[in-house]
Amino acid sequence: MNAGDIAFPNLGIYFHDVPTSFSVFGFKIAFYGLLIGIGVMAGLLTAVQVAKKTNQNPDDYWDFAIWAVIFSVIGARVYYVIFSWDDYKNDLLSIFKLRSGGLAIYGGVIAAFITLFVWCRIKKKNPLLIGDTAMPGLILGQAIGRWGNFMNREVFGDYYNGLFSMQLPIADVRDHSDITEKIAANIPEGANYINVHPTFLYESVWNLLIFTLLLVYRKHKKFDGELCLLYLGGYGVGRFLIEGIRTDTLFIPKTTVPVSQVLALVLVVFAVVTDVVVRIRLKNKQVS
Repeated sequence: MNAGDIAFPNLGIYFHDVPTSFSVFGFKIAFYGLLIGIGVMAGLLTAVQVAKKTNQNPDDYWDFAIWAVIFSVIGARVYYVIFSWDDYKNDLLSIFKLRSGGLAIYGGVIAAFITLFVWCRIKKKNPLLIGDTAMPGLILGQAIGRWGNFMNREVFGDYYNGLFSMQLPIADVRDHSDITEKIAANIPEGANYINVHPTFLYESVWNLLIFTLLLVYRKHKKFDGELCLLYLGGYGVGRFLIEGIRTDTLFIPKTTVPVSQVLALVLVVFAVVTDVVVRIRLKNKQVS
């Protein structure tokens, strides 16, 4: 397998010379950052379209997006640094080197929700309505952004040689610590590649399914905030399952417990319980 190649051999799909970046006027642009940017823009345009269809002011979403993007990036970085502290404690300036990678989507999501409630309080808007309008765009942006991990040869799972197996040249893997003993033990003799689960792909497809569900269910929601709960629960289920096979998992300090799995489970339970409680209260009001 040549450097730069990425293959899905059991599907008969082969990509050759896949770059991680390109240059414009001598300035290096990473595909990871570009795809994140495309995801953000696609998500924002989706929210604007939903706002128009529900007779809201689209300008509110352009305004909110500025703050949400800024604080989401900060939140994603803070989350990653907290749970990778050993990598940064002896070189604090490296915390600010975002071009070296190190963003955690859950940190970005948490920051986005905090920003939502603060922004709505200042602007005197309904955060649950704004949130419901933004959720389809948020999950769409996540689905697109995951392909940045594909370009970076990262966010893959443990050894796997089934239908969706992905082959990566060992030399191209961004972080060799992601290559587990199981992956290494199953490298064919004399081969220069690994066979792994394409977990970035699993999550991207799952997110697109949630995106579709949110758009379809939007007209049938029972209360403001229900799409937020559907997003938290739906994304949480997928993340909980996929996180279990990823090799770049962040752990709760001093444990081997994946922090994103714990958070995903908590959010799923919160979403289900809250949805049930609100529905019961609405039903009781109708009866009375």
